[in-house]
Amino acid sequence: MLGFLVLLSSLFQIQQQSTPVTPASGQSVVADSLQNRVLEINRVIIVGNKVTRDRIILRELSLKPGDTISSNRIDNQLVRDRAKIYNLRLFNTVVVRWMEFDSLTAKVDLIIEVTERWYIFPQPILELADRNFNEWWQNYDHDWKRIKYGLRLYETNFRGQNEKLRFTAQFGYLRKFLLTYSIPNIGVKQRSGLIFDVSYDEPKNVPYFTTDHVLTYLESNSTLRKALAGSITYSFRKSFYETHGFTIEYQNSRVSDTIPKLNPNFYKDGARTQELMSLSYSFNSEHRDVIAYPMKGYQFTFYISKTGIGLGMDVNMTEMNATYAKHMDIGKGFNLSNFSSLYLAAPTDQPYSVYSALGYRRQFLRGFETYVIEGSRFVLNKTTLKRKIFSHAWTLEDMPLEQFSYVPVALYLKVYFDVGYVENYPRYEALGINTRLSNKLLMGTGIGLDLVTMYDNVFRFEYTFTPERPNGGFFFHVKKEF
Repeated sequence: MLGFLVLLSSLFQIQQQSTPVTPASGQSVVADSLQNRVLEINRVIIVGNKVTRDRIILRELSLKPGDTISSNRIDNQLVRDRAKIYNLRLFNTVVVRWMEFDSLTAKVDLIIEVTERWYIFPQPILELADRNFNEWWQNYDHDWKRIKYGLRLYETNFRGQNEKLRFTAQFGYLRKFLLTYSIPNIGVKQRSGLIFDVSYDEPKNVPYFTTDHVLTYLESNSTLRKALAGSITYSFRKSFYETHGFTIEYQNSRVSDTIPKLNPNFYKDGARTQELMSLSYSFNSEHRDVIAYPMKGYQFTFYISKTGIGLGMDVNMTEMNATYAKHMDIGKGFNLSNFSSLYLAAPTDQPYSVYSALGYRRQFLRGFETYVIEGSRFVLNKTTLKRKIFSHAWTLEDMPLEQFSYVPVALYLKVYFDVGYVENYPRYEALGINTRLSNKLLMGTGIGLDLVTMYDNVFRFEYTFTPERPNGGFFFHVKKEF
């Protein structure tokens, strides 16, 4: 770690490009006569939103016509409002500025200038079926049969009201169909939202067991599992930064008779069918500057669910997960970020199909990407120190589609240290399996490079050392850390 810190310190003299990857902040036109005075907002003028409705943008603005604010506070307020508008993920660039309208009455106009993204994506699917690139490459010998292909059709700004419509038709190693419709702004105050999800899975390849923390798949020429699921989520955005969500979900699934023979605990008591109904509550307090790749601010999330209500009583389980992320500018171009997660589930005697694990999404330790460390309780902490070594944005004048004319690129060099602990399932303990990484302190440390570019894409290249891998290993990811 000391060597990594020295390497980062040597970058102090590297000159950075002046154009940032995140949208440039607006510059206010300030008249001398308005210094240290109370300003009144006269008009809000929005420029560049050809698709997006004005009210979607105005919803994120804390200042309205008729409001008053002191001249020494307005710039900081508009910086925060600009971040909220950009975090809608509807625009490539956002500029928010104010301009004098009438110096005698101290009235000013607010100018919001945006360049919109491309909202309709017929996106071909050509992806790995595994949790990450490293699992596919190392655990399954980079087998090209483990590919998912198909089509996703996205419309991320449906009707210009930030509504999201997504249809997925996926084939190959894992066959799946999914339809999602999200309405984030309902009502006069635009505080409520609804999300509808319907999915149908029909895979011919199913992970039916875990062997030494690696998923074991059953592969067949015929369908091994059929699952139909649907959910409705109601969200309430009490303020600009806090959102509450309530979800009810139903799932009905059936597996071939081979799976319970191989793992009698795949479903409860060796059954071939499973019916689940759950009710959950989630809370998200989002105070980070840029959600796609945050550098400042914090986020707190809380989730609790009860499975085993109403029609679906095949599983009886309560889950809770709380996370906290903090991002800090510590000076001289360095940024320090930390992420913590706590997960609890009870009772611990559950069928394999609902086992929880450290190793999915952002809930994993760097250096352990190839493992699934299952348990009813786990704690995780991830720390990253990084410094931007390059940043530039190009505007392609000859690009016929304006939505793709803005190309930002930034590089961040980083060092990191992760630590975690997973309490093993009693069933595994009784059988003496999947115990190598559970019930012990896990640690990973390394050095990496993050490439951040257009449309919130993040490519991570990391080399990590762990006690199980003292010589280190290379890992690649296509999403932000946390």
